[in-house]
This record gives sequence, structure tokens and C-alpha cells, in this order.
Amino acid sequence: MMKKTLTPFAVACCLALGAAVTGCAGYGQTPAPSAGSAPTGSGSPPASVCNAQPAQFVVGQNSTASVVESARQRSGAQTARILRPGQIITKEYDTQRLNLEVDGTGRILAAKCG
Repeated sequence: MMKKTLTPFAVACCLALGAAVTGCAGYGQTPAPSAGSAPTGSGSPPASVCNAQPAQFVVGQNSTASVVESARQRSGAQTARILRPGQIITKEYDTQRLNLEVDGTGRILAAKCG
């Protein structure tokens, strides 16, 4: 009986496929509820919806970590991201995300949800 062996190319393909599948495993999952948060009727944690109005105080400031975090907290968003000029970004709308548009020097030009 002849023993079959995998070529290095076949092994590399299997490893790449495994890495790709593993990388997508957590996509689309919601974060665990924080301590003290009341569950909703559907059993999922309450979603914090972004409101950009309270975060407008950052317009004109430098996008330091503390300024970004303060804007995120005031907006009620779960996450915040900085959008630089010419940066490639995802276009999906996320009601729990604060977007801070900055100029080339890092000065915040706009605070928007999405």
C-alpha cells in the first residue's frame, strides 16, 4: 500500500484556510453585558446608541487619547474611531460608534455617529 503525503503547497493552503475561518469566528457577535446592566426583553444587552451632539465640544481640539475617550463617553457610543484625510474606511453604519474626522495635523474637524 502506498502512503500519501501532502505537498508543502497543500499544507500552506490548509493553514491559510484555517486562519481565514478562525478570523471570522467572532464577527457579528455582540459584546457581553456589563455588570449592572439590565437585560432587554430579547435577552441581549441594551445597546448604547451614539448621540454626537454632546461630543461637539471636541471640534477644534487635538485628537489625543483622552479627548477621544471623553467624546466617546459623552456621546454614549461604545466605540470611537478617528478618520484621517484619505484614509480608507468601512462604510457600514454603526449606531454605537462615534466617528471623529481630523485634518492632517490631528485636529478634530467633526464629530458624527455612524
